[in-house]
Formats: sequence, structure tokens, C-alpha cells
Amino acid sequence: MIKRYLSKGLWMFLLATSLTAVAQEVPSPKSHFGFDIGDNYQLANYTQTEAYFKKLAAASKRVKLVDIGKTEEGRSQYMLIVTSPENHKNLEKYKAISQKLARAEGLTEKEAKDLAQQGKTVVWIDGGLHANETVGAHQLIQTAYNLISRTDAETTKILDNVIVLMTHANPDGQELQSDWYLREKTPEKRSLAGLPRLYQKYAGHDNNRDFFMLNLKETQNMGRQLFIEWNPQIMYNHHQSGPAGTVVAGPPFRDPHNYVFDPIILTSLDAVGAAMHNRLNVEDKPGYTQRGGSVFSTWYNGGLRTTTYFHNMVGLLTEIVGSPTPMEIPLVPSRLLPNSDSPNPVTPQKWYFKNAIDYSVSLNYAVLNYAQRYHDELLFNVYKMGKNSIDRGSKDTWSFSPQKIEAINAAAKKDKSDGGARRSMDPKYFDEVMKDPKLRDARGYILSADQPDFTTAIRFLNALIRTGVVVQKATAPFTVEGKKYPAGSYVVKTDQAFRPHVLDMFEPQDHPNDFKYEGGPPVAPYDAAGWTLAYLMNVKFDRIVNAFDGPFQKTTYGELLKATPQALPNASGYALSAQANESYLAVNELLKAKVEVFRNPADGSFYVPASAAAKAALNKAENNFGMKVTGASKPKGAVKVKPSRIALWDTYGGSMPSGWMRYIMEQYHYDVTVVYPPDIDAGKLKDNYDVLIMVGGSVPAFNPEAGGRGFNPPAIENIPDEFKGRVGRMTAEKSIPQLKTFLENGGNIVAIGSATNLAAHLGLPVANALLTADGKRLPNDKYYVPGSVLSVKTDAKLAANWGLDENTDVYFDNSPVFKITGSDARVKPLAWFATDKPLRSGWAWGQAYLKDGVAAFEADYGKGKLFAFGPEITFRAQTHGTFKWLFNQLYK
Repeated sequence: MIKRYLSKGLWMFLLATSLTAVAQEVPSPKSHFGFDIGDNYQLANYTQTEAYFKKLAAASKRVKLVDIGKTEEGRSQYMLIVTSPENHKNLEKYKAISQKLARAEGLTEKEAKDLAQQGKTVVWIDGGLHANETVGAHQLIQTAYNLISRTDAETTKILDNVIVLMTHANPDGQELQSDWYLREKTPEKRSLAGLPRLYQKYAGHDNNRDFFMLNLKETQNMGRQLFIEWNPQIMYNHHQSGPAGTVVAGPPFRDPHNYVFDPIILTSLDAVGAAMHNRLNVEDKPGYTQRGGSVFSTWYNGGLRTTTYFHNMVGLLTEIVGSPTPMEIPLVPSRLLPNSDSPNPVTPQKWYFKNAIDYSVSLNYAVLNYAQRYHDELLFNVYKMGKNSIDRGSKDTWSFSPQKIEAINAAAKKDKSDGGARRSMDPKYFDEVMKDPKLRDARGYILSADQPDFTTAIRFLNALIRTGVVVQKATAPFTVEGKKYPAGSYVVKTDQAFRPHVLDMFEPQDHPNDFKYEGGPPVAPYDAAGWTLAYLMNVKFDRIVNAFDGPFQKTTYGELLKATPQALPNASGYALSAQANESYLAVNELLKAKVEVFRNPADGSFYVPASAAAKAALNKAENNFGMKVTGASKPKGAVKVKPSRIALWDTYGGSMPSGWMRYIMEQYHYDVTVVYPPDIDAGKLKDNYDVLIMVGGSVPAFNPEAGGRGFNPPAIENIPDEFKGRVGRMTAEKSIPQLKTFLENGGNIVAIGSATNLAAHLGLPVANALLTADGKRLPNDKYYVPGSVLSVKTDAKLAANWGLDENTDVYFDNSPVFKITGSDARVKPLAWFATDKPLRSGWAWGQAYLKDGVAAFEADYGKGKLFAFGPEITFRAQTHGTFKWLFNQLYK
């Protein structure tokens, strides 16, 4: 009846309006998931979360859903772009402004300020990176709903001035962890513990250690958005769990900070951290701790948060307490007294999932409110830091470091006229060090195309390019400082906005001597102390401290380098160098194609007789991976190569070192079978395998007094049938006898890190080289080497060492070091510490104790052989320079 009294136009207008209202009604989490985010004993999996994100995108003009790439298990990884409808109309404009300011190329200060006024702050908020830290993914859902549905003044201002990139960091992990938790029908019996495998296919918890290497598909997806596409001014990385007796740890963070940062990074962390902390206090949410209240520092590169510092972004981390199963804030008396780190302590109480979600949403809003209030300042500061980097890389610059401070002190102490007792020193000592031409920062680095493993150098450069670094290629031969370089060489200059990252990948880290008090124990660094990637990958480069130029062509931001295909030489056979990792990949392809391959016993190089099948396999390798293949005749004494049957140890729940090993095996085309302790205990290993790879954590410690007892299997209920065969731990009683039999029957074992405990179980004449005179372990105040890069000497004549340099850099993390006892010919050192100063990058307190210690050895045992490597030769799939220590042992 009403329709009769309305004009047709008005009726259509009202109908369209009502349909729009329905379309704009944002679905609540409860309407989709069936529960409120934060309800006890409830979790959403990724399938449900993805469907909810799609509903939000369909319902609101405030959100755009972007598929940023596939995960390692093939799921779509989504990012929600949340901002006002008006800003969505101009997203490409605002992205371009963010890129221009971050790269700081060719902009005057006035132009940068104008762009800062025009632009919108870009803020990254992620969740779910560590899937067992379930608050992360769920706060992302709740925050997205709040931003999209709320109409209050604060939210409106945020949407008007900020573009929020809400990124799911680990879809595969959320699916696995949530389904595992919910498998138990009785809510009170649900547990996050006992996940049967890694929650990221290869890396598990180490997925937050892959952001300068960017091996994994998920980290590559996120790296592209962070460093190439959007270049946010603030990024916020959500984690768990806060220190006992607190609710949440956040910025600012404790020292030391990395000396390559622009100082604006540190003061910005103070400012944003204060906004976060203050908001919780205003909302009567106690329990925030900062600086020395937690272990988190700003030294390390490689984390989702920490890598951003080297790109002039304000990287935020919070670690919050929370679980879908209700828990307790424990009584920790030392945390109760207010101080500058924790001015508003929390008292012991029951703690619910909803509490953690509410805190997280408040913290997100604190960051976003700060971003909207200071959007022009944040945008300009990014430009300023980038411009500072360009300027520093364009002139003579001397960066401070602990070693240079020590050099200044040493110069004064050496000068007897100074007396050494004055409170201030003559500035001449400063000039002696900080104006020494030899100690200048690099203007750039040249990677010659004629280096032995150029394909690995390309992999290294692609890691830089993925993080937004500008790389230049020589289009013709050139000469710098009297040295000639061929066309196709690459140059990385430091006059670019991300100079801190460039320096960090090429230069040694100089971690300070950090002790709780004078003469006290060392303070462990957050993760590693040194990681110089060019060292770990054995990339050959020249460090240039003077201005230089040449026929250089800049690569496009984010565009990866590709191998330049070369025609195979016209020859009766082909040679592949043992110095190039890609040679091993090619050999694996040749062996799978049933092509004969031989090894030259003089240097370990591979020889392949020419044939149609050989040409096809080598052309594939050449075109895809930039293989260097030379013409050759069959070398004297050449030995035919056969593929080994390879087994790799793993455990219930998943081992990260084993996961990274799987990744390496796949990348270099080795076939490998994963085995578990019950498989080893079952025996008859030699019937199925020729080589067994044992990574850190696999072999129990040798302890005769305790009978060498291993660990008990985890007490987990309702283990799915497919995982029951994995439950167990290696023991001295069951596992070690099977490993002995395997070796006696002609099997080989590659033992890495703590797996070298096997040498003691086998009774080999080797011992711990790092003991006091009375046989006790050296205390940390005497000797302490957290994750760092050290140099070892190798014996190039030994087959196990083929392709390695005489002086090889290794990743060392308080790793085993040996001494050979007696003169048993069965044991041969492969690598040892030839000096009392082997440190190349990081921190090595008491490194003199390492001199003459054996880092790696091989030992005959029965018909087989043990290869024992104390350093982490495959660490996080980053240490390409020592991969050959593994690869050489994987052929018959």
C-alpha cells in the first residue's frame, strides 16, 4: 500500500539505501565463529578466519583484502588494508608517497615535508607468527572488527589519517594449532601442548629468524610488503609471553642496540612505547614492563620486528600473557615494587584469554592513535633517516663501535705523557682513531663475477634485494683502485636509504662485552651476537672506502637477479667445481637422469662425460641456477659417484634444525627420508640407508654415572595414529647400539652440534677441549661465545673438505670443541682453531681458550665413518659457506 503513495524514483532510492545498509552491516566475530574472540577454551582456525576476512571485505568500504602470496603448505596468506573509504580511492597514491619517503632518493627537504603532509601514516599490525602464541591471530581478528565497525571519534580519526596493514603471519600454523587444541571435546581438557609437528613447515619457531634471509614463502610474502611495496613507518609484531609476574613486555627495549641504526629509531621507540604504556595505565590495565624489565633488545637482525630497524621503521614488539585455557598471573615479589621499567605492577590474579585480547586491542589503538596524531612527523622522519643514510654513504664516515672506543682508550694508555689519570682525554686520541683513513666506513662493496661460487653470491644479493636494497650490475669490465673486474660483476653501494642493512650484511657485528656486573656472568644476547651474511655464505667481495663509479646499472627495486644462461662448451666432457654449491644440485639432477658422474680425487671437482642426457640435465641446471660448466677430459683416478640413501633424524613435535635440513635437502635436490627415534631403535638401518644425518638435540649426552639415560616420551593424550610412530627419544640403552651397528656395517653418520655427543658414546679418542685443569666446564665469566661467526682452518686434502676454503667462516654458538687424545689414526681433524683470535663477527669472550681446539673431525668406526661438526654448518639455511661439509658426505 505504501508504494502507491511514493514516486518511482523515491521508491528506488529507498530500496537502494536499505540494500546498502544491509551490505554495510559488519558481521561480528560471534555471528561468524559462534563465540566472542577471547572466550575461554575457544580458538578460530585459519579456514574460519579467512572466511571471516572475506566477509569483512564484502561488508565494508573500509577494508580491502589482499592475497600477498601462498604459504609453504599452499594456503593464501591474506593482508587486510583498513582505512577510510576516501583513502581507499587513493591507495596507490599513498603507497607511492610512502615508497618515495622511505627511499629518500632525489627529494629535497621541502619536497619531503610536502609529501609528508599529503601522505597517510602506514602502520603494519600482524598476528599469528608463532602459532602456539594464540593471542596474536585472535587480536588481529578483534582489532579488524573494531576498526571496521566502530564509528567513534578516535576510530574515525585513525581511519582518516592511517592506512593499517593487518597481516596474518602464519596461516598454516593457526590451522594446525587451533585444530590441535580443539580436538579434545571436553573444554577443560584442551591443551596447546604436544603439537605433533612444526607449526611452520620447515622452521617452526624459527620463522621469526628468517627476515634477512627470506628463505620461506611466508617471510618472502611479508618482506615484499614491508620493504618493497608499502614501507610502513611503524610495524607492530605481536608475540607471547610476557615475563612471569607481568602482563606484557614492550618498547622501549634494553641495550645494547645495534650501532648502525639512525638515532631517530631509538627515540621513536621511546615515544611510541610511552604512548602504548600510558594508554594501559589510563585504562587501569597494569603489568606493562619495558627496557631492563625483559630480555628483548634491539641488537639482532633477522626477526620480523628487528629487521625493520635496519630499514628506518619503528619496529614494535609486545610479549603478552594469555591462553584460551584460563591461567594465573603468578606471585613474583621482585616484580611488585614500582620502578622505571615497571611503574604499574600487576598483582597475582586469575588471567583469562579475554584479558589478553583487550590489552592487545588497547595497545593497537595506542599505536594507531599515535600514528594519526603525528602522521606528518612519522612520514618525514622516515625520509630524514633515509637521507641521513644516503649522506653518510656519500662521504667519509667513521661509525662508532666498542672496538673503536677500546682503540681510543688504548691510544691514550699507550701515550705515557697522558698519565692515564685524567678524567678527560686529549681529543687527539679521538682523531687518531676516528680520523684514521683505514678505519672509514665502506662506500660500497664489489662482488666480482669471477669468484669461485658466483651462484651463491647471486643468492646472497637476492636476499638483499628482497629487503629493498639497491644492487647495481656492471654492464662492461671496469677497474676500481687498480683492480680489474669483469662485466656481470655486482656492486652494492652504501649511499642508499637502507644503508644500515647493507652494513649489517657485509660488516662484522661488534657486540659489546655485556656482563651483569664487573666480574659477573655475561648477559645472553637476544638470539645471536653476530651473523654477517656475506661471511656465512662465503661471498667474496672487496670493501671499497673511497668514492668509485663505473658502468653500473641499477636493478629495479624488488626485482630478483636471474642467472645468465651460457652455452655448454663443445667438449668430450664437463667439469663442475666443488667450490660451487650449485654443482651439487646439478650432480643430483644428473644422477636422477641416470647420467654417469665422477669425482676428481685431486680437488673434488665433478666430471661428467658428454651425452645427450648429460647435456639436457646440465642445460636445465645452467639455465635455472647459473651453473658454471667448463670443458674437461676425464681426470686421472676419477671415482664414480653414486647417490646415497639418506635418512634424517627428527622427533615428535618437530625439530627446527631438522626442519631447516629438510628445506636445504629440497633446495639442492637431495632425496631424504625422515626417521624418528622408534625407527632408529627398530634397527636394521643399513638395510635401508647409507647416510644418517643427526642434528642438534638428537643424541643424548654421554653420562656414565647416570647410565646415559635419555628423555621420556611426552605424556600426550589423543595422539593421532599417523603420529604415534614418532613418539620417543634417543636413549643410550636402545638407540646408541643401533647407531654403532649401522656404522660397523658400513653406514656413515653426519653429526652436527650437540649430536657430536655420539663420539663419546662410541668411545672415540676425543674429549671436550673447553675444560678447566680439574676437568670442569669453563665458567661463563671465563669463556662465552653466543651465536657468532668464527674462522677455522681446514685441511683441503681431505675429501670431506673438498670445495671449502683453507680459512672457513663457521656459525658457532657455544658449540662443541674437541681435543684428540692419543695418536689413534682412526680420527682425523677436519677443521680447527689456528689462532687465539678466531672471532670474525659477534662476541667471543675468552676466545683464546679456543686455540688449537678441533672444530670438526672424521673417524673410522667399523666399516663406516662418523663425521662430527661442532659448529652449526647448516644453521637456519643461512650458512651456505659450510653446506659443502654436508654435501660431500652424501654420495657413495
